[in-house]
Amino acid sequence: MQSILIIGNVTKDVYLRLDNRTNKFETDENETKWLDISFDGSRHDYYARASIYGGASISLEVLSRFGLNASISGTPATFLDGQFIAKDVRTTYRYILCQDDNVSFLGPSEQRYSTWEVPTDNPDWIYLDYSANISPKLAQEIIDFLNLSHTTKLAICIDAHDDQAAPHIRSLIERASLVISDVALRQPINNHVFVANDHIEYGDERVFWSISSNKDLMTKFSSHITIAASIFGALALGKDSSEALLLARANIEKSNLSSTANLSTLEKDIADDYYRVEKTPIKDQNIVEIEENAKKLLAPGKGILAADESGGSIHKKFESMGIPDDEQHRRDYRNIFFTTPDLEKYINGVILFDETARQNADDGSNFIDYLKKKGIIAGIKVDQGLESFDNSDEKYTKGLDGLDDRLAEYYKMGARFAKWRAAFEVTDHSPTNSAIEKNAEILADYALACQKASIVPIVEPELVYDGDYTIEQSIEYTGKILDQLFAKLAERNVDLPGCILKVNMVLAGKQQSNQSTPGEIGRATALTLRQHVPGDLAGIVFLSGGQSVEQATENLQEITNNGPFPWPVTFSYARALQDPALQAWKGDNTNADAARAAFKERLIANCEALKEK
Repeated sequence: MQSILIIGNVTKDVYLRLDNRTNKFETDENETKWLDISFDGSRHDYYARASIYGGASISLEVLSRFGLNASISGTPATFLDGQFIAKDVRTTYRYILCQDDNVSFLGPSEQRYSTWEVPTDNPDWIYLDYSANISPKLAQEIIDFLNLSHTTKLAICIDAHDDQAAPHIRSLIERASLVISDVALRQPINNHVFVANDHIEYGDERVFWSISSNKDLMTKFSSHITIAASIFGALALGKDSSEALLLARANIEKSNLSSTANLSTLEKDIADDYYRVEKTPIKDQNIVEIEENAKKLLAPGKGILAADESGGSIHKKFESMGIPDDEQHRRDYRNIFFTTPDLEKYINGVILFDETARQNADDGSNFIDYLKKKGIIAGIKVDQGLESFDNSDEKYTKGLDGLDDRLAEYYKMGARFAKWRAAFEVTDHSPTNSAIEKNAEILADYALACQKASIVPIVEPELVYDGDYTIEQSIEYTGKILDQLFAKLAERNVDLPGCILKVNMVLAGKQQSNQSTPGEIGRATALTLRQHVPGDLAGIVFLSGGQSVEQATENLQEITNNGPFPWPVTFSYARALQDPALQAWKGDNTNADAARAAFKERLIANCEALKEK
């Protein structure tokens, strides 16, 4: 019989399903429900409660039910006669609050480290559970033991990207015979199992899994531990990868908080079920990561802040207001936006300029790291401005030379998406088909380079607003540009679910005498995008493109009113969010709070415009 030494913490999880049938919840401007706890003696009801041993105890149960000789290091806990026996086991308490699909939990302020006791008999496997708190000391002790016990193999569960894990965790990953993670790894490794929220991947195989909403409040805290232990247990018993995946799926679908299933029961269930294992190639892990980040950037109810003005653009802004154009003033200006209270409630990502990406916030941390702490993804403008075609006044965007090296550097700095703008001016002889095609090729080359570097590309073909053209011409030119762009992206096999389109609204040019109404803009934009944008694109963000602050919000509202769309739709504004703050700041940091308030007002207004009226 295979012997397994589990390293992990035993938790006592108290699950409470909060009673949303009573009026105890507040809904914020993003339609998020919050429990209103005012500590004033008011009553808060729950209608289901479950108290179970969690963490490593779940892994112990699963492995024991699979017939393996399993124990938890440093504890006398056992699984006997269908029950977890926790005599003298020190447990960590967590209180897990569930409401609809939302879960939060209260945990202890001080996490204890997992206990390690050198086993007297060498186990066949050391299994590092998801619940394990792995210190550098513990990691070194495990590696020292493995160096002495050449027959003991290591399996490890991780919940962080491999390159974001601490060095001592990475050293364990390198020694592991099996790695199970609930995030995609960036560097492909052998014997890696990826447990997503709706499927499991192992090699070129995958199975889909689900748990019903009435499964005793089962959440990711328990479901991923059950899946990981089931796969590991099956593989430790010599099962093949297909059977291991099916056993894990069957176990999670049969389990509840009080019990998992015996191996014999599960084997009967999957006997005729192998057809549910998909044998389709699985996407490269960097593409999986890119698609995950694209979804985060397009999370509903929020937008993307463009704070990536080039040196020339910001110089014009500052010069018009008599503000010195030096590095300190530029830093102070960007710092206003990033330090606005509750920024993360309105913004999923921020596009930075190279200089800004290397500057620090007031607390001394790099801006990229500062935003990351707020749950905001940092991006970077990587094009290097416009250049005229030979013998033409039409423009193309330069910057492909050295792009791979720059993207690699930005990724190391923490940037996870990038932006590249192509500009098309409307005159009596432009934009020409050749200029549209050439810029589309450049955008596609940039997008492919980004995805190779594990960075989400935002492709921005902008029909410049400052022109004399009708809304009908805007429909025509925008459609042509989008058709060429997506044709070139397809030629280069750019992954569309990991790519974002930043595009102009469809409206008459600023110099046109017959200006478009918000209603016309909403209808024309919705029609054009539905006709020319593939449905598998990650999403669309709009540029404000010289519109006034009020115009950008009103037109966004009308586009929203013409939804829903096949893809997420939101805003990625610069001027339409920043101008009121700039007017309030005036280059004087004593006005910073007033500037933040003006900025926040525009954030709220545009997030409101994402709700259909």
